[in-house]
Amino acid sequence: MEGPYADERFPADPYPGAVPPTSFVHVDRTGLPLVAGLVAGEPLDDWLAARGAAPSSARLAVLSYGSNRNPSKITWLREFLGLGPEPVVVLRVRTSGLAAVWAYGLRTRDGARPAVLAAVPGVVEEHAVWLATPEQVAVLNACEGASPDGDGRYRLARMRTGEVRTDDGTLLPDVHAYVGNAPARHPLLVDGAMVRCADVPQEVARTLVGEAHAPREQGRQAADDTEVWTAPGSGLRALSLTTTTATSEISDATAR
Repeated sequence: MEGPYADERFPADPYPGAVPPTSFVHVDRTGLPLVAGLVAGEPLDDWLAARGAAPSSARLAVLSYGSNRNPSKITWLREFLGLGPEPVVVLRVRTSGLAAVWAYGLRTRDGARPAVLAAVPGVVEEHAVWLATPEQVAVLNACEGASPDGDGRYRLARMRTGEVRTDDGTLLPDVHAYVGNAPARHPLLVDGAMVRCADVPQEVARTLVGEAHAPREQGRQAADDTEVWTAPGSGLRALSLTTTTATSEISDATAR
């Protein structure tokens, strides 16, 4: 599928929505292919600078393993949550040792079952990374219930498990992700095992019956800033993440 990637070519339903086959930058309801570091033949940072946008070095890498990599969802964020017109940079990535698994609870607005991130040794998946400005991170926080006045469905965390690499094999350091926080966003256990999104489509996932995975107490840090999941008898374990809570900490990470 060749670009540009107009929103209408990538519907948001069923969750998590359709995804372009390459990295892209999203502006004006359209994703422009970002291939080999170039947008329309221009280096990414030059292209961003020409539009008054922050360079890639001033952005935070945020793993998107659910709907936030869908172009139509990005437009929804602009229209309903105040995401500004500044370009959104979305890198196609390959993760190892990580998997998107179905969450216990359903989305209130449409009954879809959302994803949550888990560590699964030996698993390789295709996901995306937003290179997000502090303002864009604030909107993502609001969307995921991770803002100070949010409902706490997810929380933004620095990844300590697995690897994230771009299409050319570059290892991305200091990647953040939204980890399930409230019980409704804990992994769903069906017969004691988590269920990978890659294995079960949304129309089946929303009908699954199981229980919410409770975080194990053994092995948690004294400060309780690391969430550790284990799936009894499944051979799967969930992501170990260090939580990022302060806005200043996010800004400091963005500046690096």
